Amino acid sequence: MLRVTNPVTAWKAMPPIRRQEALTFYLWISPWLIGFLIWQLWPLIQSLWLSFTNYRILNVPQFIGLANIEKLVNDADFWQSLRVTLGYVIGVVPIGSAIALTAAMALAQKLRGVNFWRTVYFLPSIVSGVAAAVMWWYVFNPDNGLINSALASLGINGPGWLSDPYWALPSVIIVGWWSGIGGQVVIYLAGLKGIPQSLYESADIDGADGWAKFRNITLPMLSPTIYFNLVVGIIGAFQVFDVAFSITEGGPNKATQVYIYNVYQEAFLNQNMGYASLLSWVLFIMIMILTLIVTAISRSRVYYESEVEG
Repeated sequence: MLRVTNPVTAWKAMPPIRRQEALTFYLWISPWLIGFLIWQLWPLIQSLWLSFTNYRILNVPQFIGLANIEKLVNDADFWQSLRVTLGYVIGVVPIGSAIALTAAMALAQKLRGVNFWRTVYFLPSIVSGVAAAVMWWYVFNPDNGLINSALASLGINGPGWLSDPYWALPSVIIVGWWSGIGGQVVIYLAGLKGIPQSLYESADIDGADGWAKFRNITLPMLSPTIYFNLVVGIIGAFQVFDVAFSITEGGPNKATQVYIYNVYQEAFLNQNMGYASLLSWVLFIMIMILTLIVTAISRSRVYYESEVEG
């Protein structure tokens, strides 16, 4: 039977030196702890309460029960933003991770000038999202952008890109690849460096080709890194906002109205903070459920060397 110890009794039973260490520990973490309670936990609790209210910024919140949930079910903008966001996640996360893994494997080779290319791949990940969006707006400009100008020189009439409902979301996905691959490449490089070379040497002795070594050594040994990048990529992709807001403003015809942009519209343009709070909590629940699903799948797919050694 689990015995619950009285905290006061446990504190009095501690040796003086342990109590001093505990006080020092809590003293050092108190700035973070106070900040967490005031700026994160309390707003979370407030937003949960506001989800069940009709709250305009200048008015007192009025409790309306489940009315916001009923509105959510029948809200066309919610379903549109959810579809767009899922499309963005599907387009950015798996393909972007595959591109990053391919680039990392190339950069892991002892080639001439490899440090320069590592820097080139990593730089986009530290560029401001708004700055990147402005740069790509000039690239995708249908009239005189870099891509359509290059296509015109070949006699090809380029698409409208950001002004075309069919090409707007793929354009934003391309920007997502460009800005997100660099960070993943660094993590994949660290994972590749951790794979024992003796495994590849044994495979060479057995006559394994490159694909066999990749399938039977690289992927299993790199699976924890792939899992990490997958989870972090999903969480980040669901929260995309700056690119869609800066270069398309959710258009054309709401083709790039991602979920966070819809929350922004409800909160700051429509000033419906109660409904925006509900949208935020729905997003949190969706991300949590999807993360749990990926984690459950990873238990049979992710290889941890320590588990085998144990």
